[in-house]
Amino acid sequence: MHVNNECIMKFMELKAKRNYRFIVYKIEDKTHQVVIEKLGQPNESYVDFQKSLPTNECRYAVYDLDFTTVENCQKSKIFFFAWCPDSSRVRSKMIYASSKETFKRELEGIQLELQATDFGELSLDIVKSRAL
Repeated sequence: MHVNNECIMKFMELKAKRNYRFIVYKIEDKTHQVVIEKLGQPNESYVDFQKSLPTNECRYAVYDLDFTTVENCQKSKIFFFAWCPDSSRVRSKMIYASSKETFKRELEGIQLELQATDFGELSLDIVKSRAL
């Protein structure tokens, strides 16, 4: 599997410049290459991020979560999401599962990882609890 250079460059912009709130990636079937499907603008919400994930297809995504700690400190953490809904094709699930670590290694600066098979597992409460 090949990772398009734009995937890495846009991730670096999210990490260093905070140009994006999230990035959704997909693996193109024909080329077996990871490409960007959607760039979430800084003003987009977590709900916008959830809506950008297809209900029956696998995706990778990164999300820059801003949150407040128990000590009332503002923090930010970058999450890596492996989205594999139960309704997606078995072949697709296998490709995404076998390519995940290779792709994740390309994105230096990931702080937390979350795998989800339905939108309940992607709830903001679950994500925030992982961040704390």
